[in-house]
Amino acid sequence: MLDLRFIKDNADAVKQNVINRFMNVDVDRVIELYDRRNVLITEIDALRQKRNENAKKMKGKMEIDERSRLIEEGKKLKEEIAAIEAEHSDVENELGREAGRVPNMAHPDAPVGKEDKDNLEISRSGEIPVFGFTPKDHIELGNDLDLIDFDTAARVSGAKFYYLKNEAVILEMALTRYAVDIVMKKGFMPTITPDIAKEEILEGIGFNPRGDESNIYNIEGTGTCLVGTAEITLGGYYAGQILDTEKLPIRMAGISHCFRREAGAAGQYSKGLYRVHQFSKVEMFVYCKPEDADAIHEEIRSIEEEIFSGLDIPFRVVDTCTGDLGAPAYRKYDLEAWMPGRGDNGDWGEITSTSNCTDYQARRLGIRYKDEDGKNKHVYMLNGTAIALSRALIAIMENFQTEDGSIRIPEKLAAYTGFNIIKRK
Repeated sequence: MLDLRFIKDNADAVKQNVINRFMNVDVDRVIELYDRRNVLITEIDALRQKRNENAKKMKGKMEIDERSRLIEEGKKLKEEIAAIEAEHSDVENELGREAGRVPNMAHPDAPVGKEDKDNLEISRSGEIPVFGFTPKDHIELGNDLDLIDFDTAARVSGAKFYYLKNEAVILEMALTRYAVDIVMKKGFMPTITPDIAKEEILEGIGFNPRGDESNIYNIEGTGTCLVGTAEITLGGYYAGQILDTEKLPIRMAGISHCFRREAGAAGQYSKGLYRVHQFSKVEMFVYCKPEDADAIHEEIRSIEEEIFSGLDIPFRVVDTCTGDLGAPAYRKYDLEAWMPGRGDNGDWGEITSTSNCTDYQARRLGIRYKDEDGKNKHVYMLNGTAIALSRALIAIMENFQTEDGSIRIPEKLAAYTGFNIIKRK
């Protein structure tokens, strides 16, 4: 959530930011509600002061008529206060809903655009493989080598679920440990996070836990949801707390399952492991002071690049456009790996992202620290995918396939798997 005073004082910039993000938010209504709330608070304070003065007078000696008058005045004040407090509660609730829809401001250098085709490529790493044969996609490879079973999962769990089998199980476990080893060396504390979070934590992070457009599985009647990313549980870790300034930045890494409805996701670019209802991920998360956020954002991006450079997977880095940022993000970078089986001739597919969410999430979650003057300020919060395992599997299987249908294992990963090739059974 943006600071309400900031919205009022920078209304034109906030409105333009909403336009640039291709969102539908009534900024004027937010300002109207904010002003009305402030008026009501002033009126309530004034009436409470009168009530206190009335109570003091009641303690003194007076004529019966004067006491009766004060009693009647006290009743009226009580009724007026109750009525205005009720209106204040309604206004406060609506203000919270409407202000929560206002997205974070976007970085001035973020490219303005509506969807991923408008993202700006920053750099590339590695060489796109040239095959002397027609490459297969990961679905065909997984079937040929008995690594992935989509059909049985569809019968057991439904569409967009899968079983990993044989060497693919070891490969996913190896990728997890490979990524965790790297982020631990960078000072991230490893955690295995819960798969469930309260709705208020999801809302604080910026996820919509309910409605047809929600990508979240809501657990009916519990006030909780299955998490779509460990960003939710790591971001909620310090909710409502004032952090020790000396301990900032706090770096955490979360290993978790991720559950996403992926409502409406279809098409050849969503097939196989690329867009599924359940997968596992290693997520980086940082709490820091505002002045450190930009440098830490670049650091997280460099860690993501190190992870995939070490796997010899060709990738590019893109600066995400305003329409594809997501409401909490101030700036977001994506890493996109080359996937030879994507589309007709291969294409780039997102494998990680990292976002600087400034104090947007911390403001609603109530996470603060004391500055040098002893004042409470909201921390800045950043997140970044160390590795999304299902998509990493796609990149490895498709880029390291051989003409005889086998899959080579990247050299650094072979030390974790214990084998350097997957062959037909």
